[in-house]
Amino acid sequence: MPKKKEKKIFVLDTSVLLYDYEAVRNFEKNDVAIPITVLEELDTFKKGNNVINLHAREFIRYLDGISDANMLQNWIPLNGRSHGKLRVITNQETMTDATKIYGSDKNDHRIINAALHLKEENPKTRVILVSKDINLRLKARALNLEAEDYETIRIKDIEHLYRGKTELEIEDPAVISKFYEKGAMKPEELGQKEPVCNHYYIMKSHGASALGWFNPKSKMIEVIEKMHAYGIHPKNAEQTFALHALQNPNILCTTITGAAGTGKTLLALASALEQRSEFKQIYMARPIVPLSNKDIGFLPGDANQKIDPYMQPLWDNLSFIKNQYKENSKQFKKIDEMLQTDKLRIVPLAYIRGRSLSNVIFIIDEAQNLTPHEVKTIITRAGENTKIVFTGDIFQIDTPYLDAQSNGLSYLVDRMHNHDLYAHINLEKGERSDLANLASKLL
Repeated sequence: MPKKKEKKIFVLDTSVLLYDYEAVRNFEKNDVAIPITVLEELDTFKKGNNVINLHAREFIRYLDGISDANMLQNWIPLNGRSHGKLRVITNQETMTDATKIYGSDKNDHRIINAALHLKEENPKTRVILVSKDINLRLKARALNLEAEDYETIRIKDIEHLYRGKTELEIEDPAVISKFYEKGAMKPEELGQKEPVCNHYYIMKSHGASALGWFNPKSKMIEVIEKMHAYGIHPKNAEQTFALHALQNPNILCTTITGAAGTGKTLLALASALEQRSEFKQIYMARPIVPLSNKDIGFLPGDANQKIDPYMQPLWDNLSFIKNQYKENSKQFKKIDEMLQTDKLRIVPLAYIRGRSLSNVIFIIDEAQNLTPHEVKTIITRAGENTKIVFTGDIFQIDTPYLDAQSNGLSYLVDRMHNHDLYAHINLEKGERSDLANLASKLL
């Protein structure tokens, strides 16, 4: 007989519900408890246009819907037999008082106390605090309370996250020659049994080399010729792959990852300008960290002036592209004209909620600072003839409660690869300058 699973009670912190408002449904048949302090904190987040504000509102509505005529201090069934029960727990005295031990009556300490009281009430059941806040988890464990990260929307093996390319060592140089002559070869001829859609290949053989990609429509690995985009030329194979994915009309969603200086944003922006006639508008955005309307409001001026300090890296890349041409050239003047006519716009992400983005190319920079739900929200805005590009460094997180395994960019790469509308490439070599590369290696 299979061993019966031990039933647990999971106590959820505010950070979990702001990250995923449906989190209470993801604990199988175990019970879920919400400290009343969490409801108080959610109340402070319910106003605003950001995704965390939406999640606060959605969970409050959900809780109201399932409680109905029931009292929330009683255990309420969650969706029949397939789930456990839910209850709101209040702040009560405990034998181990976190507020006294840590010397302050903070909300975090109240949440720990609520979980400790539940543990004392249920000595035969494992009570586990679930939080995206690392410090809260450490404080809980210091008081002999089990604590875990919320891992439902989390990449388990970040070291083997899809990178978008493969290096092939070919024994016979004639194969490379044949590849160039024919322009395409069957995957089996290159030793590839089940290639990933829009996957890229660097083929090497005794000094000869070739770049290719698997076309999901033709089911062939095809030759990639070096290309350029609005005066920007690729400096390595990965950048060539990125330009190919960005300018392929059949690929509607592209992700480009890599460390600072690898050219992610520059390539995306240059490719968008190269394809300007194919789209009605070019949108560029990046998450505002701290991501809050209140924080933007402290800055003077209108909406554009408020977001400008956060968007400066995008302006820097745009200036770099402009400076590839002379001031009196057609290409230089075209960028200024596009800005004046709103064909090229830098926008805050909060403003796209509820919109349908048709006939645009949309570049989201620093996408590693988005949650999976924020990434989903952006992609579901896509209308007809819209291409979306996400760029970022999954190891450079600036937002609390996100890391390399739980941010939206990593999640997108993990879930979307091997779909014919999607392509990904990880840029590895820094091309900003020799000095920048030296600093990356040694400092």
